Amino acid sequence: MAETAVHKYGIMALIFCCCAMLICGGCGDGAEGQAEKTRFEIDKPYERGPLAVHVRIDKGKLTIAETLLLELEATIEPGYEVRMPKVDAVLEHFGILDWNNLGDRLDKDNKVVSTYRYRLEPFLSGRYEIPSLTFEFVDVNSPEAKPYQLATEPIEVEVTSLLGEDRAELTIEDIEDVVEMPREASFWWVWVLLAVCIVGAAGVWLLLRRKRAIELIRIFRPAHEVAYARLRRLVKEDLLKAGRVKEFYERISGILRHYIEDRFDLRAPERTTEEFLTELARTDLLSGGDKDNLGEFLTHCDLVKFAKHSPANEQIQRTFDLVKKFIEKTKSEERKIDVTDRVKAEQSVEAEVA
Repeated sequence: MAETAVHKYGIMALIFCCCAMLICGGCGDGAEGQAEKTRFEIDKPYERGPLAVHVRIDKGKLTIAETLLLELEATIEPGYEVRMPKVDAVLEHFGILDWNNLGDRLDKDNKVVSTYRYRLEPFLSGRYEIPSLTFEFVDVNSPEAKPYQLATEPIEVEVTSLLGEDRAELTIEDIEDVVEMPREASFWWVWVLLAVCIVGAAGVWLLLRRKRAIELIRIFRPAHEVAYARLRRLVKEDLLKAGRVKEFYERISGILRHYIEDRFDLRAPERTTEEFLTELARTDLLSGGDKDNLGEFLTHCDLVKFAKHSPANEQIQRTFDLVKKFIEKTKSEERKIDVTDRVKAEQSVEAEVA
């Protein structure tokens, strides 16, 4: 009788432990699912027949320097096949930086769940919409039949200015007076010795380079990708918050001039504004409206850089938006430029900073 009682209580203890483990596991799954749901600020569900769709974004308001995460989740019943929408074909005010297909999985009801995620970048500040997206689904037993469609509603997103709430605190440093530089003594023999050393070092380098014969892989990128990367670095440096408005205008003017040279083969960086506008008037590469906008932009930049002009906050924002809009309007994937030396120089600078 004693052995039977011990055996009975042992079985009851084992059952109790199993139940406790199941309860803890369920709580963990619930917490994990809740954490995944709270990652997205906006979650719009839609349903038609055998198809259920969720459109999620991680935030409804962001700055122009941030990115937006868009997730599309489609759940389809067995016997049907779903076709995800082509997001790049309907986006107008956002660019796709990256996207990922998370693959298909089965839920507890044996339905197929497909999930796609897109990392989006805003072009300009303002209020815009993630447009309506159309999902299609068909019966696998009737592949030739006309597909059914499920269309979502647009989702409004607010993109705020890069100036933020610090516009009123911007200050412009005054230009220092002209200072005469003292004349230094001439040491011509030092320059001759330095030139000999440079020539000798170049000769040694060429000999070593021939011996090792390292193959150099050239890197080609579209001009607009190079310009966008430079704009993102300019935003991250936050020159306006530090009151360095003149330096901001020098940088953004240089970005646009180099883009014009890379995209249209016009020698913009080495020329004055007057020389460049004279050449621009004779070319048919740009429309009359684009020429007028460029002339106004470059003249405005010269006023800030050379005439102590203090631009208003709205003028600063309009200047940044004009550059980004011009690049977006004139970008081309067909014309690519060799950026091998630029990439190596940027990697060298990043290594020194690190």
